[in-house]
Amino acid sequence: MAQNFKNYIAGEWVAGDAAIENRNPSDLSDVIGHYAQASSAQLDAALDAAHSAQREWAAYPLERKQNVLMAIGNELMARAEELGTLLSREEGKPFAEGKGEVFRAGQFFTYYAAEVLRQIGDTADSVRPGVEIDVRREPVGVVAVISPWNFPTATASWKIAPALAFGNAVIWKPANLTPASAYALTEIISRQDIPKGLFSLVMGSGGSVGQRLVESPAVNAISFTGSVPVGKGIAAAAIQNLTKVQMEMGSKNALAVMDDANLDLAVTLALGGAFGGTGQKCTASSRLVVHEGIHDAFVEKLVAGAQAMVVDHALKDGTQIGPVVSEGQLAENLAWVEKGRAEGAELACGGERLNRDTEGYYMSPGVFLNTTNQMEINREEMFAPLTSVIKVGSYDEALSVVNDTRFGLTSGIVTQSLARATHFRRNARTGVVTVNLPTAGTDYHVPFGGRGESSYGAREQGSYAAEFYTTVKTAYISAGAPE
Repeated sequence: MAQNFKNYIAGEWVAGDAAIENRNPSDLSDVIGHYAQASSAQLDAALDAAHSAQREWAAYPLERKQNVLMAIGNELMARAEELGTLLSREEGKPFAEGKGEVFRAGQFFTYYAAEVLRQIGDTADSVRPGVEIDVRREPVGVVAVISPWNFPTATASWKIAPALAFGNAVIWKPANLTPASAYALTEIISRQDIPKGLFSLVMGSGGSVGQRLVESPAVNAISFTGSVPVGKGIAAAAIQNLTKVQMEMGSKNALAVMDDANLDLAVTLALGGAFGGTGQKCTASSRLVVHEGIHDAFVEKLVAGAQAMVVDHALKDGTQIGPVVSEGQLAENLAWVEKGRAEGAELACGGERLNRDTEGYYMSPGVFLNTTNQMEINREEMFAPLTSVIKVGSYDEALSVVNDTRFGLTSGIVTQSLARATHFRRNARTGVVTVNLPTAGTDYHVPFGGRGESSYGAREQGSYAAEFYTTVKTAYISAGAPE
């Protein structure tokens, strides 16, 4: 019998009014568990408890708070193999990626544990004689964290860790497709030295729990990662209460391959960037903008490399691409294949549902050729193991194509020219730029975010996270005349 898992509300593990079944996309016969769905009353209880708990937590001595975050991070890193297995089992990414994600999540917590001690304000003299000024950051209050399924532990951690480090309370609504990873992280947090109600897990649908959460006047800030339509809906709801909002949404990332590129490196970067995580990354290389001077040789190696990639059970040795996350996602992916063909693109390989030893949502990596940047497959985010090659005649044309999108998360260039690399870094209209590296893969100690419809609000990660999770207070002090 599959185990039943509860929500963590105001310091207590509680059952919901209903539960959802969580199945392994690599093996549909494997039921991971049944996960409670929070009721409206439970969400309200979590919000009520959060406010008093936040005030208590903000008053904790710095080292006491630091110890909490360090303990969470160290446990995640120590249990990376165990929890990475669970993550890969429910989300479908290969085990190496699952283990790496959990370890990286631990690094977020240990990084922000150190940031607890770096919260140093500013002082200044006033323009008025005898008045001094103190400027410091204070917690914003109660933060709603709404995280996606594609990085269920890492994305949540890079929101939760800074929220706690800067003295806030957290109400976490994870994606319903990956509740096991959410439960595992919550269980670790629940055992720490924190006030009752400081952290709550409210699993449930976006249409019910999520909507009520973002509409609540009891929430002071919302950090969201997900689709553009959902993000715009959250922003519309939040503005009614003037709630602070930070959002990471869609993308259509491009990797530009120049005629002077190292061919083998370019192909390796393209394959990893396009198909890592089964293409279910917001930083995936879904457009490959290739100079005509290297195009044919690049395409030959790219297609051969895609055909050679091993698609299988996420936990099987040698698997390079696991299943997509759900039946619905697989159906959307296959619809994109037909859309591309209908637009006139040539499907050089892949794009098909596969059968393996266990029943799952397997799909072969697909490469579209002879595409233009005006095709819908090159305008909209597919979130699939699919990539398109766009041939260009010059560097200037490549840069123009890279920037011709309403998104702007990541972009990259493969070149041996320092002049081209420098110009690209300065002129690519994306929040993240890579040179001779894949578009996917970022560090935890520096800012992350995009432009256009990719992001809205303050940057995530690194010291820049303080802009969102704190509010600035300026104090004026007159000591009076000395006696």
